[in-house]
Amino acid sequence: MTLPSTHDVALAAERRTAARLLLAHPLVASDGAHADLFPLIRRHADWLGKRFQQVLGYRLLVDSSFARLFKAGLGAGSGHRLERSTGTPFTPHTYACLALALSVLVTAPEQMLLSHMVADIRAAAADAGIELEETGRAAGKRTLVAALRQLVEWGVLIETEGQVAAIAQEAGGEALITVDRELARVVVAGPLAQSRDGADLVRQAADPGFSGPRTYVRRMLVETPVVHLDELTDAERDWLRTRQRREAQAFSELLGLEMEIRAEGVALVDPEDELTDLHLPGTGTVAQAALLLVERLVERLRPQEPGHPATGGKLVIGVAVPDGLVDEVLIELIAEYGQRSNWQRGYLDDLPAMREAVLDLLVRMRLMAHAGRLRAEGEGLPEGYAEEAPEGRTVTDVHDARPGGDGGWVLLAAAARYATLVAVRPAANARQGTDVQEELPL
Repeated sequence: MTLPSTHDVALAAERRTAARLLLAHPLVASDGAHADLFPLIRRHADWLGKRFQQVLGYRLLVDSSFARLFKAGLGAGSGHRLERSTGTPFTPHTYACLALALSVLVTAPEQMLLSHMVADIRAAAADAGIELEETGRAAGKRTLVAALRQLVEWGVLIETEGQVAAIAQEAGGEALITVDRELARVVVAGPLAQSRDGADLVRQAADPGFSGPRTYVRRMLVETPVVHLDELTDAERDWLRTRQRREAQAFSELLGLEMEIRAEGVALVDPEDELTDLHLPGTGTVAQAALLLVERLVERLRPQEPGHPATGGKLVIGVAVPDGLVDEVLIELIAEYGQRSNWQRGYLDDLPAMREAVLDLLVRMRLMAHAGRLRAEGEGLPEGYAEEAPEGRTVTDVHDARPGGDGGWVLLAAAARYATLVAVRPAANARQGTDVQEELPL
């Protein structure tokens, strides 16, 4: 076997670096936060464009001043959400402000006063029948500021003199803003012209097109923390199980990701821990509480004899969480760790807020979920989508692999990797009769 040359190794490393950057930051400006790596994207633009199209069905546009990877969605509830600087998620009203701002910026002059921009946005809102004020004038201004700050972060707006936050000043501050119309035009990736409404836009964006199961599964793998088998149709499970080793090699070469294959599903793991916006373990009250909660839930709810249909067993992808157990465990954790770990006072004094934030993180990490219909049962499929496996092919049976029905919480199989197992082994250099305890990840 011929070993790759030094040039080939360096070329592959450059392409992998550029691909990872685009996957994590689909809009890269030549003068933005990742300006130092922008030349790599331009140098390998043709190769990157072909690979993203072949592997994920994503379109790549590379201009002299920016690169835009047009990602497709995964359906309702699976999007990457935007957040304010405080970490608070964008509300539907904030997204409306963002969309209204983009609608006027695509034809705006190169420079304009902030007050004129706000006036144009309000006019667009009136035309669309949208009320910009949320719960009061001050709240409405802060919401608009959050949307405009996001555009500043993307490079669509440049604060030439003053800042967009001047909107929220009581006296009504002013600023001079420079607009990058080209960037404004490429922010929205979905098929706007072909969509009837917002729900139709999400549905059409998630349609993998003619490549069907192959493209959708690959997108799920790279865009979500873990893919459980019952989140896939029969055709998608068939495709994944027959090609997962080959796919593991392809994702390693393209993005430097390692595939972890389990009976319950598959996950792509990033050894560099860069290609994610979610971190567990992580810092802060919510991340710490979430890790401790999921560990204790696994200890209490772990199924005794999980198996696999191929060996005559029953596949367990999720177990029901009894009503009240989450609150019970959180109360225990607050008592044990709240004060000594300096958890945020607001969460210590507000159990519902703590529960909501912790469960939100665990749902986004795909460690817990609401009980309900799944993709394996036909939920959320595009019209005309082929969901059956090829004739004569047997796929893993996921029927009743997790609790069904609406309402209630489900602890998912991937949560077990965040639990710990205490093992006792003889101490190599300790005196006779002394054992050592160690914690091992499952």
